Amino acid sequence: MKIEDLGEFGLIKRLTKILKIKDSSVVVGFGDDCSCVNISGQLVLFTSDIQIEGRHFVKNLISPQDLGWRVVSVNVSDIVACGGKPRWGFISVSVPPELDFEYIEQIYTGMEKACRYYKMDIIGGNTSSSEIIILDLFLTGITERFVPRGGATEGDYILLSGYTGLSRAGMELLKMKKDSYEDFEERLIKNHTTPVARIDIADRINKFASSCIDISDGLAGDLSHILHSSRAKAVLYREKLPVSQDLKSFCRKYSKDCLNYILFGGEDYQLIFTVKEEHISYFSDCFVIGRIEEGSGIFLKEGNNIKKVPEKGYQHL
Repeated sequence: MKIEDLGEFGLIKRLTKILKIKDSSVVVGFGDDCSCVNISGQLVLFTSDIQIEGRHFVKNLISPQDLGWRVVSVNVSDIVACGGKPRWGFISVSVPPELDFEYIEQIYTGMEKACRYYKMDIIGGNTSSSEIIILDLFLTGITERFVPRGGATEGDYILLSGYTGLSRAGMELLKMKKDSYEDFEERLIKNHTTPVARIDIADRINKFASSCIDISDGLAGDLSHILHSSRAKAVLYREKLPVSQDLKSFCRKYSKDCLNYILFGGEDYQLIFTVKEEHISYFSDCFVIGRIEEGSGIFLKEGNNIKKVPEKGYQHL
């Protein structure tokens, strides 16, 4: 069987069966946004994310500083999704020997800018040569309570921390390689090149969220991970799904379907999470988009009509 036949999640499922976790201090291993270990009473989070030239970014479509910011932000987003704050990172960098030093220097400048924003440090790493640029950040964080994917229960409300679909629109605009962009297009591009992890609501996620995941592969695809882990069903309300004015302008100009971008666009790094009704008031800056029910799958309700939503997201393989 070829890896392409397994797909990303099929591959992960098979590989993680090989590695047996025997350490009793491991609270959470494979299968969530972060792993979690209890170290002398302190819950420590571990995550890693990789940015590969040609797969996650196109070198001539993103500045090196933005690339450095991006590799930090996507990792911080995982830490926040588990209710934590980032602390220490290790960066492994593999670059072509003929690459100008100034380019990699600017990547590190972008990483340092992100570290100061998120109040964390990169304290070590590794370098090697390769035919393309590869940036692999391993990040740790700390938390008072681990917020899992699998904690949603019937009756919980589904909340979204911000707009989705913007990054995908920004990526498509970059690939158009236009000589000039309108203001709303520039903002969409910025959403793609310099995502900001929702560190501003990390404390509230830690205190009140019953489940959480960051949106890297698309709203529907990532919500499906919560549902599978929680063994639950989601009903989303069409009129409650937030639509950015910039995305509306993009879809109007290029004859696109906004709903497709909202549900299936990836790399927005917003959070989708569940809370009890009594805790909704703590998230007045977020959007209530649905409810958790008994059953399975994602359903979209519009008026009296309800239809099943494909549980698809971005595949990295």
